[in-house]
Amino acid sequence: MDAMQQHMLDAYRAAQRGEAPPPPPGRGDLAALRAARDHLRRSGSGSRARDGSTGCGQ
Repeated sequence: MDAMQQHMLDAYRAAQRGEAPPPPPGRGDLAALRAARDHLRRSGSGSRARDGSTGCGQ
C-alpha cells in the first residue's frame, strides 16, 4: 500500500467516526526539512562535518 492509498483509507475511517481527515501525504515535508536545517545551524553540527573531522578523535 502506498502513501496515497493509506491516506485515503485514513480519511475514510475519520469520516466514519466524524473526525477531521488527516493531512495529505507530503504536506509537512518542507517544514520538517526547514526545521532540521535550522536545528543543525543552531547546534553547530553542520560546521564540524565540513572541516573533515569525524568527531571521534582521529
